[in-house]
Amino acid sequence: MRPLEAPPRLRTQQLAFAAHLRDPQHAPAPAGIEDRRLAVYRELFYNSLEGILAGQFPVLRRLRGDAFWHGLVRDFYREHRCHTPLFTAIGEEFILYLQRRQQEGRGDPAFLAELAHYEWVEMALALEEAEPEALAADPHGELLDGVPVLSPLAWPLAYRFPVHCIRPDHQPEQPPEVPTFLLVLREPSGQVGFKAIDATGYRLLQRLADNPSGLSGRRILEELAAEAGLAPSAAAEFVARGRRLLEALRERGAVLGTAPPPPATRL
Repeated sequence: MRPLEAPPRLRTQQLAFAAHLRDPQHAPAPAGIEDRRLAVYRELFYNSLEGILAGQFPVLRRLRGDAFWHGLVRDFYREHRCHTPLFTAIGEEFILYLQRRQQEGRGDPAFLAELAHYEWVEMALALEEAEPEALAADPHGELLDGVPVLSPLAWPLAYRFPVHCIRPDHQPEQPPEVPTFLLVLREPSGQVGFKAIDATGYRLLQRLADNPSGLSGRRILEELAAEAGLAPSAAAEFVARGRRLLEALRERGAVLGTAPPPPATRL
């Protein structure tokens, strides 16, 4: 059975109504509706959206005052078409919109999209449904000989700007020479925390997250040493330091333990 469709006249009215709510200054209201009644809907819809975004992006909300914030939200409301009806996903749509504005050169602060992503990550990880307990990992396994298992609740992040330091009285215009690397981790209590890490730690976490061949911790560290162009003597020290880093990550819960290496493939 075909789904019921609104009669053409009703659909035209619905589209005009939606267009007016998004952009009341440029889209005329549907005929025959009292403006006093329309004003209730205009205020209700906008305030609902603004409240959701303000809750998800509190630093961005305070960054440059009411005029900047409400102008940004109204632009988003008018210009962006969300692809999900979920309130919890509106923040991600807002980030996509800010990234598009950045590409278009709309004059926003250069760090704006990255700051929004940094703020969104906390909520996204808090809602993440992955269960570390479901992964087969030996919590006491040897991290160099086995395959280190990264917790699905540990996310490595990289930004051009030091997003964790941005606030109303600190808004850098240009990114520093050294990028910002962060590890965000959800604790068993449910609390989400961020920790600054260096480039080596970030690359190691990246490799642990993307290890389809099941390389051992030693092999991953050796490949990272080669990637850095280290001599054999320096590479040995690099592996030793990498082992200590893996142990620290296991103590924090970012690494769950080890899985056995996959069996060798017979020719």
